[in-house]
Amino acid sequence: MPYDRANAMFDTPLPIDAVLGDLTATLATATCAVLVAPPGAGKTTRVPLALVDAPWVKGGRILVLEPRRLAARAAARRMAQSLGERVGERVGYRTRLASEVSGRTRIEVITEGIFTRMVLEDPELSGVAAVLFDEFHERSLDADLGLALALDAQRGLREDLRLLAMSATLDGARVAALMGSADGPAPVIESEGRAFPVEMAYLGRDPRSPLEPQMAEAIRRALTRESGSILAFLPGAAEIRRTESLLLEQVRDPSVDVVALFGALDAAEQDRAVLPAPKGRRKVVLATSIAETSLTIEGVRVVVDCGLARVPRFEPDVGLTRLETVRVSRAAADQRRGRAGRTEPGVCYRLWGEGETGSLSAFATPEILAADLTGLVLDLARVGVREPASLPFLDPPPVPAVSEAKALLRLLGALDTDDTVTPLGRRMARLPLPPRLAHLAVVGADRGVAREAAEIAALLTERGLGGDGVDLLYRLDGFRRDRSRRAEDARRLSARWADIARSDGEKSDGPRPSPAALLAFAFPDRVAKARGDGTRFLLANGRGAVMDPAVALARAPFLAVAEVGGRAEAARISLAAALSPDEVETQFAGDIASGTEIAFDTEAAAVRAREVRRLRAIVLAAQPRPVPANEATARVLAEGIAALGLHRLPMSAATAQWRERVAFLHAAEGDDWPDLSDTTLAATAADWLAPFLAGKTALAEISPGDVGNAFHGLLPYALAARLEAEAPTHFTAPTGSRVPIDYGAEGGPQVSLRVQELFGLTHHPAIAGGRVPLTLALLSPAHRPIQVTKDLPQFWRGSWRDVRADMRGRYPRHSWPEDPAEAPPTTRAKPRGT
Repeated sequence: MPYDRANAMFDTPLPIDAVLGDLTATLATATCAVLVAPPGAGKTTRVPLALVDAPWVKGGRILVLEPRRLAARAAARRMAQSLGERVGERVGYRTRLASEVSGRTRIEVITEGIFTRMVLEDPELSGVAAVLFDEFHERSLDADLGLALALDAQRGLREDLRLLAMSATLDGARVAALMGSADGPAPVIESEGRAFPVEMAYLGRDPRSPLEPQMAEAIRRALTRESGSILAFLPGAAEIRRTESLLLEQVRDPSVDVVALFGALDAAEQDRAVLPAPKGRRKVVLATSIAETSLTIEGVRVVVDCGLARVPRFEPDVGLTRLETVRVSRAAADQRRGRAGRTEPGVCYRLWGEGETGSLSAFATPEILAADLTGLVLDLARVGVREPASLPFLDPPPVPAVSEAKALLRLLGALDTDDTVTPLGRRMARLPLPPRLAHLAVVGADRGVAREAAEIAALLTERGLGGDGVDLLYRLDGFRRDRSRRAEDARRLSARWADIARSDGEKSDGPRPSPAALLAFAFPDRVAKARGDGTRFLLANGRGAVMDPAVALARAPFLAVAEVGGRAEAARISLAAALSPDEVETQFAGDIASGTEIAFDTEAAAVRAREVRRLRAIVLAAQPRPVPANEATARVLAEGIAALGLHRLPMSAATAQWRERVAFLHAAEGDDWPDLSDTTLAATAADWLAPFLAGKTALAEISPGDVGNAFHGLLPYALAARLEAEAPTHFTAPTGSRVPIDYGAEGGPQVSLRVQELFGLTHHPAIAGGRVPLTLALLSPAHRPIQVTKDLPQFWRGSWRDVRADMRGRYPRHSWPEDPAEAPPTTRAKPRGT
């Protein structure tokens, strides 16, 4: 039923009004619910106002979580306007860079990251009556973590706390099951909404050509054919700026304003993009996915969608997060289309074919399945949760990413070996920063440079501050000279971080670090050493990366690397600072290890020893040393040879045949016999080969006898006797000749001998206890093949007649009896004259 108070409060009715009564009635008795409402229904700004005076609120606050700062400010502003008040009175907002709240504030619109910090600091959420997760379908890491922590708090500490998940495109049943109880899933309320019709136009796109000219052409077409303002979706800031430049060159209409909208812009520029165009003017807003949800841009009735988005992808095996441009999901495409029908009928131009829509994934991959989980793991460890999967997540965090996060936190000193948070980790967790940057801030404070460390943290968290140069020092200088509102806010924020970092730390006696050293405190695994060619660097984590040779930093001997783009196999450094060799030695003295290392030299096929000083994977100094002829050396030699290939081992013909005999019985009789394949032997070389290499340091020192002994050691004594019986080395012909058996032949074990030596044999010879017939390659007196058989009696009875007729003419001095089964075997030709 309609919610009368809401209808009285709002001048303009919205579709959500029809279900506000059901929602308030549901939350009067249920503590969890799911609200599904299409774009433009009004859920973001009307639901909090409809609930704020419910009896169960009891004067508490309602928190509305938004995925982005822009949406948080816009939602607070819209609700305050509907109450005839300014933001900061009954409705306020809080983001990382700004806050407008007061003692009167009852509804706080906050970003999801702010909420995570709140619930970690105060698990009971004192004074909070309800938490509304807006646009939950975006499945940000903070939203998933926030809901998991809120559900955990509700079930253990706050049975009266109301939780509401809201979205336009959401698998409501799945979320309701997560938020439900033993009595069943949480109630789901659905609003039909009232979207204006949106006409679709599919323009297609040439993937071989740059995106920006095609987008500019589509926008110009829309300006010519349609009225109203245009919202164009592009993957990132770089594409937006390039498209903006093209439009400023090509669009001659003075009444058209082209504006950008992405996360790195300051609040004033973002607000300019969102506000309605002045009367008589049109606006083209070039936006990232920031404009998909929780936001109405006044006057927009045309959407141009490139169909792409830029998302972070974490690679746990290398510990790097890279930005990847991907096709949007169907849900995101629907959200973008819906922007054109918010206030009147609209048009949506799509830069793909109509048939391609069906191939889009239904929803975007949840961030928790593809993100760096270091912050999540530290936050949970601080409240005693060592295994994140123990919390009620909609999708449990992937085990590899959790393991990688724990490894990094141990490297930073935030976790002990048993994954318990350390005192340093607790200090880091007090800062609203990712763990790497929190470590930078805390260590910087301990070294007497808290403010500078916090400023670097601000640069790394706020994209675009100080410019986009590769050298951190240039960005830091640009940030300090920047007098924009955004830069001022960031400087104030960094000052607060510095105060927090200093508050309970003890200043150490360590050397005063440079900005580059501070950067390395955040990324100790990415200290990098030049490889000598002016472009390539080796990182302390063992990975390689390259830098544009035109950048001055490419000539530095060492770097502290903050940002690495591209795939792991072709990583490119995009933000770093130069470190001197002296800084590496002094600032990281405690991390530098010294010792003797032995390693296999693949070119020399020999073990080498050296005295090494290294910073993880980076060798700082090395001196050759004599190679100790001990067990460890033998293992390194064995493993090195296995990596080169076991074919490099000197092996006698007898040993090669022995190995083939065992392999034959392994194939014929199964796992009673050892697997002597190259793959298995290479994987276990340190176990079977190394014991027979005592005192040796090079491949050239190994004899065929050593290899034979090593192979024979693989066969238990009980099997050695069976080997001789079931896979003999030779076949004894009726003439008494001992003919070697070729166990490596393609058709199975084979012997090759002149046919006359088999005369008189009435059964076919077999091995493996009579189960496997030998392949007989029958030869002429000139040792040329005449027949191959696995059934000698059948050969005597069958094709022997044709063979005899042919061979008698060629070799008249040899015996060719009509019935070879009854003839005596022979190794000789007939005497002359017979």
